[in-house]
Amino acid sequence: LVLTSAVAGALGLFLSAPNAEAFAPAALHRRTTASAAGAAASVRPFGVPTSLRAEEGGQYASLYVRKSRPDYVPGKISDPDYVRIFDTTLRDGEQSPGATLTSSEKLEIARNLAKLGVDIIEAGFPIASPDDFNAVKQIADVVGNEPFDDGYVPVICGLSRANERDIKAAWDAVKGAIRPRVHTFIATSPIHMETKLNKTPDEVVEIAVKAVTYAKSLGCDD
Repeated sequence: LVLTSAVAGALGLFLSAPNAEAFAPAALHRRTTASAAGAAASVRPFGVPTSLRAEEGGQYASLYVRKSRPDYVPGKISDPDYVRIFDTTLRDGEQSPGATLTSSEKLEIARNLAKLGVDIIEAGFPIASPDDFNAVKQIADVVGNEPFDDGYVPVICGLSRANERDIKAAWDAVKGAIRPRVHTFIATSPIHMETKLNKTPDEVVEIAVKAVTYAKSLGCDD
């Protein structure tokens, strides 16, 4: 519907004689130059918070008003109609060919994900490398501590396998956030349990329980 409306609007402008001048090359050049100048003037220096605040937005301020959401409680959603968004752009998304990101780029993306209002940002896999650990920690310490005017602040999550070394690294990276989370995982498909882990289903369940128990012992409740 949006696309249809946009196309119809464009056709209307082209078919309207009084507006023909607006699409002449000279007019287009003037508009493009003005737009570029405006965009340059609006660029923020890196490090300045990009969170939407009441004083930001000017004439578009009404667009920045978020709809109310249920209070964040780990593992529970009080509103049955609410969909909690778990975003993996910075972790799973970075596995795409050519998608390697610097720590600064990850921080900027995390801030924009917070602008979008995602509930949970999976910031990375801290045990993977010192760089990934530092990137996740920076996001937790910065974006995870930038609450919006409505009280919203994203949960910052670190991925880990179901072992103590991974879990400890993930927790150390995210614990500085207001709402930290450790996302621990273990393979459960029959072929993975049999050929990769060499474990029975009961043994896999036991490993998972021990992993969660250990994470809780560190102070993680999510």
